[in-house]
Amino acid sequence: MSTKRPLGPAEPTTPSDDSPPQQAASPGLRERARQRLGQALFDYGLHGLARLGQLHPHARPHRHAVRVERNVPYLSSGLPEHQLDIYHPTPQPSTDEPHRSARHRVHQPPYPVVLYIHGGSFRILSKDTHWLMALAYARRGMVVFNVNYRLSPQHPFPAALSDVSAALAFAVKHAARYGGDPKNLVIAGESAGANLVTALTLMTCVRRPEPFAQDVFALGFAPKAVVPMCGILQVSDTERFARRRPLRPWVLDRLTEVRDAYLHQSPADATTRELADPLLMLEQPLQLERQLPPFFAGVGTRDPLLDDTRRLERALRHLAVPHQVCYYPGELHAFHALVFRTQARQCWREQHAFLDRYLLPPSDLKSAT
Repeated sequence: MSTKRPLGPAEPTTPSDDSPPQQAASPGLRERARQRLGQALFDYGLHGLARLGQLHPHARPHRHAVRVERNVPYLSSGLPEHQLDIYHPTPQPSTDEPHRSARHRVHQPPYPVVLYIHGGSFRILSKDTHWLMALAYARRGMVVFNVNYRLSPQHPFPAALSDVSAALAFAVKHAARYGGDPKNLVIAGESAGANLVTALTLMTCVRRPEPFAQDVFALGFAPKAVVPMCGILQVSDTERFARRRPLRPWVLDRLTEVRDAYLHQSPADATTRELADPLLMLEQPLQLERQLPPFFAGVGTRDPLLDDTRRLERALRHLAVPHQVCYYPGELHAFHALVFRTQARQCWREQHAFLDRYLLPPSDLKSAT
């Protein structure tokens, strides 16, 4: 059952005798044009806000003893979608007093490695809008690979998943160059990125037929921890939202657009399409060859993807996977990006504490807490 609101019938036109019949503009075309315009404005607006945020003095990486290498290609396509930024801690100066810019640093060399996968409905945003997340990890002493990937509808599933698989292989290969330990690995992301994080994690633990999945499994290890924030989103069956709890029509429209752009034009076969919905995979029997790593998930109670996060928690409990799922009352989707808010800061503190338990040596854990 479709829940999209109809635009209403077009008014009939009466052609003149001396002119060819004129057809009314297709409501479908008008709707698609409106959607693309709104998507573009939203994308440009968030990129603008991200650049504006970088003007704040505390947004400068060097103030946190972090260096950034930008637009590093992880594939040789020449596409900007196949580039990433590398945030890595710089050596602390040898002075008697602790360096103020490194006062948040918890981890010491070799540093943990984070692959960060941005959200944006698989259709918008980029690594440049998510510099804050990368810096939040790097200033604690982590090497962060903040990745771009191809977006739908121009590049439907599995393009994005194939790209982040290649980015993971690149990070594992090059982490040591930046002082990182690739086996002390975290894969993190939010929203659509959380979906890709979870699919990528499953590919490290389950043998699959896809070439990109085989490359991921061949790396030989699973992450130490994963962070799928703000719901991992079952892309298919968007009608489930209407069945479970009412959403505003425009929210349901956006979720349906995500499904259509990401899946409906996908060239993938039914087996590969399983990876588009890693939540469903976690809810079904798995032939695991490696133990799934610990999961940290945070979500606001007003997030449209709240129910999917609850399903993730139930699935992890059933699989006996260590996990911590935190619910933040009254918060919306991606609230943790607004770091000036109290609950956003609390979310980051809880996430860092969770990661420290799995990344820090026992001797360092007490001092970090």
